[in-house]
Amino acid sequence: MARPGGRRIGVAVRAIIYAAGVGARLGEDDPVPKILLEIGGRSLLRRHLDILDACGVEEIVIALGHKAEAVETAVAALRPDGAVRTVRNPDYRRGSIVTQWCVRDALTAGGPVLLMDADVLYDRRLLDRLLGSAHADCFLLDRDIEPGEEPVKLCIRDGHLVDFRKRPERSFDWCGESVGFFKLGEATARRLVAATRRYIETGQTGEYYDEALRDLLIADPPGRFGFEDVTGLPWTEIDFPADLARAQDVVLPRLEPAAP
Repeated sequence: MARPGGRRIGVAVRAIIYAAGVGARLGEDDPVPKILLEIGGRSLLRRHLDILDACGVEEIVIALGHKAEAVETAVAALRPDGAVRTVRNPDYRRGSIVTQWCVRDALTAGGPVLLMDADVLYDRRLLDRLLGSAHADCFLLDRDIEPGEEPVKLCIRDGHLVDFRKRPERSFDWCGESVGFFKLGEATARRLVAATRRYIETGQTGEYYDEALRDLLIADPPGRFGFEDVTGLPWTEIDFPADLARAQDVVLPRLEPAAP
């Protein structure tokens, strides 16, 4: 994988992109999968693949649900060598915790993994920061958080992550917004599968996938999970029409090219 500036280091990492959701909040009657949204003439799918390639991430798994065939067609056109693998979640209209369960084999295949939300337009420097972090288990945090319940909050107390939720339950000194990208070491990825299994077996299939990740965070001593501050770097999650407009008008002009 790559350090900032394109210098590669010899640690293999597997990227798992969550792209199964419907994207109904964008307001379309028959929405395209958000990973196929085009911004500046390039789909989010192509942008993900270009940045991962530039960072030296060679193993990519994409979890699909809504209009999976359309995404698979786009993947085949962009990567005809079959290097990008897809996994379908037939129950994608349930919670994304089910999607995480569907990629359990990729999570436990060995080595570190990246977990990535598909609906993010972002600068390559965010991924450089995550891959280059000294923390084996790492979140990305942006201090420029919008008020309200919608942003997923990373909560800090005494310099350590202590909670991770839209509505935190633990006390904290300050919080930032989660980008939706995570780096996990091999042992933590296996623990995440075990935590996800508990949701599936107890019928809690309407939960978001990151609830299982939060379970690990709050079960471990503070400092077990690290974070990298990416405040000031351009990125946005795309959930609502206003997010799409911001992606096009504010974030896109600030992106650096993906190529090293």
